Amino acid sequence: MKPVQIAVIGTGSISSFHLASYKNNPNANIYAVCDLNEERAKQAAEKYGAAKVYTDYRELLADPVIEAVSICTWNNTHAEISIAALEAGKHVLVEKPLCRTVEEALRVQEAVKASGKLLQVGFVRRYDSNAQLLRAMADRGEFGEIYFAKASTIRRLGNPGGWFADIERSGGGPLIDIGVHVIDLCWYMMGRPKPVSVSANTYRKLGNRSNVRHLSFYQAADYDANKNTVEDMANALIRFENGASLLVDVSFTLHAKSNEGAVKLYGEKGGFEIDPETVIVTEQNDTILNVYPQTDNKGFHFDGAFQNEINHFLDCVSNGTTPLSPVEDGVEIMKILIAIYESAAKGAEVRL
Repeated sequence: MKPVQIAVIGTGSISSFHLASYKNNPNANIYAVCDLNEERAKQAAEKYGAAKVYTDYRELLADPVIEAVSICTWNNTHAEISIAALEAGKHVLVEKPLCRTVEEALRVQEAVKASGKLLQVGFVRRYDSNAQLLRAMADRGEFGEIYFAKASTIRRLGNPGGWFADIERSGGGPLIDIGVHVIDLCWYMMGRPKPVSVSANTYRKLGNRSNVRHLSFYQAADYDANKNTVEDMANALIRFENGASLLVDVSFTLHAKSNEGAVKLYGEKGGFEIDPETVIVTEQNDTILNVYPQTDNKGFHFDGAFQNEINHFLDCVSNGTTPLSPVEDGVEIMKILIAIYESAAKGAEVRL
């Protein structure tokens, strides 16, 4: 089998996980990279062995050698580049979120249908080995109906600034950047029920807290302490057609004593936690058992999940199979995210 000829568009921080994972897979050849910053693109090409360097994604997409692309650019370009790539006959792996609006998401979905090519959304949490273990157990009915989930991703000081804090480029703050991961993970684990309503709040109280000293945090390459147009935090209650519900809260900054990450789901026959570590809760002999699966990693393993995601994308490209996180799921998650922002703005529940 000939290696799939891959191009990576956008060589910022997240691209390194794509590039390293492609490099590790013998069924991929990193043929080209593209970035508006030519020097950064050249550095990535040298590190990962790409033959071609581009600064214009349109020129890259015109190259007939390229079969598939990873899109690792600002959120406001995801839809535009995805559609252009599909129309150019390329398969697409696009980083989450799929885009910034429902309208953009629907246009991407139409482009997928028209092109006959596949698009995989980068919901990397689905591809973690522990998540797949729990999903398999859920599919066997071991938890019964999963009717409630709650997820928290709280950063006490973690606004990356730069494009992350620019609503025009990002589409939003912690909700659309890190909240999307746990919302999608819970929805996927619950069997992807149809969302019907959202009641939510967003807050802009603390800003980016660039005044804080003695505590470091990740900063975007284009960090500017004077620019911040996104929310500090968001919370939401999402209801589904089958009666299930999801409670979520997420922040870039909050007066919390520490960062917090928790993902918990509850079913009729049992429950489980994914963050901060995998735990299964069940009953046997009229006794509650907390079961800790013996796996390579207690919780989410970032590098391993990315490798699984890239391997899956390459398998789908080679075999013509539908990805685990198809464009349709990207559209549904975008509907939820936009409904959260809409509900917060209106101060009222929003029906989907």
